[in-house]
Amino acid sequence: MTLISAADEPGVLRSVARPITWSPSVTLVPTRFCFNACGYCSFRRPPDPAGPLADNLADALSDAAAQALLVARPEATEVLLLSGEVAPHATERRAWFKRLLALSRLAWAQGRLPHTNAGPLSLVEMAALGRLNASMGLMLEGLGPAYDALHRYAPSKRLAVRLGQLEQAGRLGIPFTTGLLLGVGESHADRRAGLERLAHLQQRWGHLQEVILQPFRPDGAAAELLTAAEQADLLVTIAEARAILPPEVHLQLPPNLWPLEALPDALAAGIDDLGGIDSSDVINRAYPQPTPARLAAVLERAGFSLVPRLCVHPAWRHWLPPALQRQAHRTEAHLLASSSSGPTSPWP
Repeated sequence: MTLISAADEPGVLRSVARPITWSPSVTLVPTRFCFNACGYCSFRRPPDPAGPLADNLADALSDAAAQALLVARPEATEVLLLSGEVAPHATERRAWFKRLLALSRLAWAQGRLPHTNAGPLSLVEMAALGRLNASMGLMLEGLGPAYDALHRYAPSKRLAVRLGQLEQAGRLGIPFTTGLLLGVGESHADRRAGLERLAHLQQRWGHLQEVILQPFRPDGAAAELLTAAEQADLLVTIAEARAILPPEVHLQLPPNLWPLEALPDALAAGIDDLGGIDSSDVINRAYPQPTPARLAAVLERAGFSLVPRLCVHPAWRHWLPPALQRQAHRTEAHLLASSSSGPTSPWP
C-alpha cells in the first residue's frame, strides 16, 4: 500500500491501493493435437498413428462453436487462441494457420482483440497474425537440464527455437508475452539465467510487455495446491525477477495456481498482473479460476485493487498498426462500460 498526500487536505496522508491488472478473456482452442510430446502436458492429444494428420485435426473448432463461446462471455475483451502445434513442414500446416487467421477475424467481428499462442511461427506467419492480433505470446519455459529432459520429444521447445521466436517478435514490433515454467526440477541459477536472457531481449527490442512466472502444478488426481515451502521458494524468484527485468515489464502470475488467500504475498514480492482470466483454465483444468469478484475482495483486504485491461498494455498500444489501434480503442470503450459497476462474476 502506498501513502500519498491528499490533494484536498495538504499534509494529510491517505492510503492508495496498488493496482493489479487482469484481462477478461475467453479461450478458443483450434486443436489439441500437437506434434510435440512434452513430459508434463495434460493439454495435448497425441496424433493417431493409424490415420492421416488431416483426420487428427478433425476436432478443429468450428465457427459455430467459437461463436457460442464468444456469446457466452460478452465481457471478455481478449480472445486467446491457444493451439496445439502442427509440424513446420506438415502438409496440414497451411490449413491450420488459415484457421488461426479466421478465428482472429472472428474475434474482430465480435469487437474483441485476439491474442495468439500457438507455438513457433515462420516470419511470414507471425507477421500476418501480427496485423490482426493486439498481442501474441510464447513461453520460454526455461533453460537447463530439467527442461531439456522434459522437452526431449518436443522439437519446438528447444531453447534456440524459443529464443529465435522471441527475437523475431521483437524485430516485427509485436507486443509479446513470455514466461518461465517453475518447479520442474530446475535450480535457482537456471531461473536466473532464464530471466537474464529475457532482460537482454527486452533491453534490445522493448517488446516484452509481460513475463509469466508460472508454477508447475500436476493435473488430474495428483492436483494439489502449492505448499508453504513451495510458495516461499517461488517468492524468492518473483523478487529476483523484479530486480532483473526492466521495470516496464509486467510480472504475471496465474491466480488459480496460487492459494488465493496467500496471493497478496506474491503481489507484495513483485507480481502486478494476473493475466487473461477465463471462466476455466483449459490447460490446468483441475485448478478452478477465482471469479473477478472474489479476487477483488481478497486483493482489497490486502491493500490492492483489481483493474481490468486489454491484452495489449497501454505502453505498447502505439506499436500496433493503425487498424489495430482503432480496434483497441473500440474494445476499450466496451471494457470500461462493462467494468463501470466494478468486478463482476460471470461464472459460478
